[in-house]
Amino acid sequence: MRWFNSQDRGFDAAFRAFLNERRGSPADVDAAVADILDGVRTGGIAAVLDYARRFDKVELSEETLRVTPDEIEAGAALCPPRVREAITFAAGRIRAYHARQRPADHSWVDEAGVELGWRWTAIEAVGVYVPGGRAAYPSTVLMNAIPAQVAAVGRIAMITPPGQMSPAVLAAAKEAGVTEIWRLGGAHGCAALAYGAGPISPVDKIVGPGNAWVTAAKRRLYGVVGIDALAGPSEIVVVADATNNPYWIAADLLSQAEHDPDAQSILITPDAAFGRAVEMAINAQIATLSTGEVARASCETNGAIIIADLEASPALVDAIAPEHVEFAVDDPERLSNRVRHAGAIFLGRYTPEAIGDYVAGSNHVLPTSRAARFSSGLSIYDFIKRTSIVKCGPAAFSILGPHTAALAEAEGLPAHARSATIRTND
Repeated sequence: MRWFNSQDRGFDAAFRAFLNERRGSPADVDAAVADILDGVRTGGIAAVLDYARRFDKVELSEETLRVTPDEIEAGAALCPPRVREAITFAAGRIRAYHARQRPADHSWVDEAGVELGWRWTAIEAVGVYVPGGRAAYPSTVLMNAIPAQVAAVGRIAMITPPGQMSPAVLAAAKEAGVTEIWRLGGAHGCAALAYGAGPISPVDKIVGPGNAWVTAAKRRLYGVVGIDALAGPSEIVVVADATNNPYWIAADLLSQAEHDPDAQSILITPDAAFGRAVEMAINAQIATLSTGEVARASCETNGAIIIADLEASPALVDAIAPEHVEFAVDDPERLSNRVRHAGAIFLGRYTPEAIGDYVAGSNHVLPTSRAARFSSGLSIYDFIKRTSIVKCGPAAFSILGPHTAALAEAEGLPAHARSATIRTND
């Protein structure tokens, strides 16, 4: 863990330099991804199967590409009862949380007699990418598919890299009502969703996290389809005073560090002795984790302990704009209410971020890489769209028409102006 003291001369510059360090910057894959996308666009299913053979080392056909209903049922049945129970519990809470986000259509008649309004409609088809690299992620299925289901998306197509299908992932898919699952991953899987390939019909939007190849593919496919966001490495900031158990705080920091060597875990505390106790607890716990090697690399390269007064913590959090922030203090709302930039905020000593990853009900797909400054986490709004409604009668048109014509003429668009005057002339 790197140490910073907000009272030191040069803290601002050193802290900014730390924040501006690029994490998760692999070798340039963009050109290779561009070739893959073009290959799938022009070559269709033959190209998809060829890329699966080359990158995933599997032989697939149009017949074996899709996970059958029987395979979903059989795989889900192998999921341990305790995990199935947790999936059902989490799904219920996620469904209830997102159902409360549903907006209403609205219309009114204004003082000019114009009927105005909007209505919401669901996206027709969505693709959900579920990673299959470091671990199986049933929570990714729930967090992406359930909001789409609540939004009444007509078709949800899930792709996940080929191999042994995780029973927990299949149980989560079954719980979320996902019946269309394809054995595909990587950039070629995203391309198949975007362009369509053989038995895979194209979708309108792709959501879900992935590696650098998936992120590059989503970036290039934006415009062909919608995307949720460009996911970066996981992040957590914990604001904690010295009355906390250092082992609790260490566990919270490691909960994100174990994701990826490029993940970032930051502690803000006013007490240097407490910071040292947390660092010691981190080192002790790393030795007990199966993910310890990854967590250690993350902490050594991207972790930080910042010594700062609690009153300064909201400004520091805003500068970091993290994916997750915990306020493990007596009156967490007093500080958290001053934070503008965070993907999700966890309040109090008994609300570790891991609760939000799985069962709180809020979505764990959140902005990373300081994107919380301008974007929000995944929600029902990612799966619906708003259409404006306008209706003028003769009287309303007589009021709006002349002003429309004046502005159109000022912009040098005579056909616009004529469209706004020709009815008056008649």
